[in-house]
Amino acid sequence: MSKGKAIRNAAPERMEISALDAEGFGVARVEGKVIFVDGALAGERVWARRTESSSRFDRAEVLTVERASAQRVTPPCPYFGLCGGCTLQHLEPGAQVAVKQRQLEENLWRIGKVRPERILPPIFGPSLGYRSKARLSVRAPKSRGALVGFRERRSSYVADMGYCLTLDPRVAHLLLPLRALVAKLGEPQGIPQIEVASTPEVVALVFRHLLPLSSQDVALLRDFAQQHGVQLWLQSGGPATIHCVWPPEPPPLRYRLPEFNVSLRFDPLVFTQVNQPVNQILVRRAMALLQPRAGERILDLFCGLGNFTLPIARLGAEVLGVEGDARLVALAGENAQSNGLQALARFAVADLTRIGPEDLSAWGRVDKMLIDPPRSGAMEVLRALGGMRPERIVYVSCNPATLARDAEYLVHERGYRLVAAGVVNMFPHTAHVESIALFQR
Repeated sequence: MSKGKAIRNAAPERMEISALDAEGFGVARVEGKVIFVDGALAGERVWARRTESSSRFDRAEVLTVERASAQRVTPPCPYFGLCGGCTLQHLEPGAQVAVKQRQLEENLWRIGKVRPERILPPIFGPSLGYRSKARLSVRAPKSRGALVGFRERRSSYVADMGYCLTLDPRVAHLLLPLRALVAKLGEPQGIPQIEVASTPEVVALVFRHLLPLSSQDVALLRDFAQQHGVQLWLQSGGPATIHCVWPPEPPPLRYRLPEFNVSLRFDPLVFTQVNQPVNQILVRRAMALLQPRAGERILDLFCGLGNFTLPIARLGAEVLGVEGDARLVALAGENAQSNGLQALARFAVADLTRIGPEDLSAWGRVDKMLIDPPRSGAMEVLRALGGMRPERIVYVSCNPATLARDAEYLVHERGYRLVAAGVVNMFPHTAHVESIALFQR
């Protein structure tokens, strides 16, 4: 949403909240104008104060709740409301999933004019301590010590926080020590962010630095890594500049899909799902919907490290994984080799936002397809299908609006049925909606 004109010292108003929007704000109407109310839940009556105004809508913040939703809970985190990492901690976790399911169904109908024949049971897991990947912002103003954490809500400032309940607890316990470490560096203003990647065995921290580090700085970083038992990496420029400060020979980062006897190696900067317990269930659901079989040829687009590709191969199908990031494709190939799946799983680099029918046809016969696109969706891929008509298309989405748009094309122009759809709560306590859908010819 665009930023409106700030309103200062507005009088409190009583508002009836009719719904939650896609960002987790309560929706009210006063004299015909839509107001997005921070901290309000559907069904509540609140006293709120307007904070911003634009021609189409206003924003407001809750002052007191006069009639609370039965699903309102006390947020577990003391930084909720200040930190922008979470927006829904005041809503009971099960109710969060229901809200996301409603958003998915409403998007499919409002945008795509489609309804799934079957609603899949929601996929969910632990609501706290689930984040194994994160990008921590760093701010070191000259007037005070350093801050390390997530940005404040609707602000570029870093929240003053000492812990995070959604992070891997081993990382959450490091927020205050990291603040002290950054403050000791010669040029702390040169550290804009710290990338986090963790597995059950390893915690890796990647310090992005815009200014050269002195030998004393490097010694401080090395001592920190040794003391806290973490890998510490430095990145001065692009991904190719990353190198490990400690330990001298870092063990590789790996996550596992035990149901498919697959282990995937990755480096700290590449994309992986942040919630591994939920990812394991998601992969199982995707395989159940896709039903890979020996003798079939399957296309896995936006394949990343091979998160879905290798389980498809493990089930006996021949699969081609395609991804635009050459680093990911190289790692995916290594993962196929290390898992003994190189005979069935192949990989290729291609820009899937600029793909044409001739590119798809060059990859040969395709019986089934799995698509896991970015937020922008997969319309270019779907339009490139041409005369190709895979029997099944499993679509994993991180944006219900673009999934709905693409579903409209598949159902109303390509003749597919939307057999099933459901949500995946990959990011509890946030408004982010991940989902999975099955289209059948």
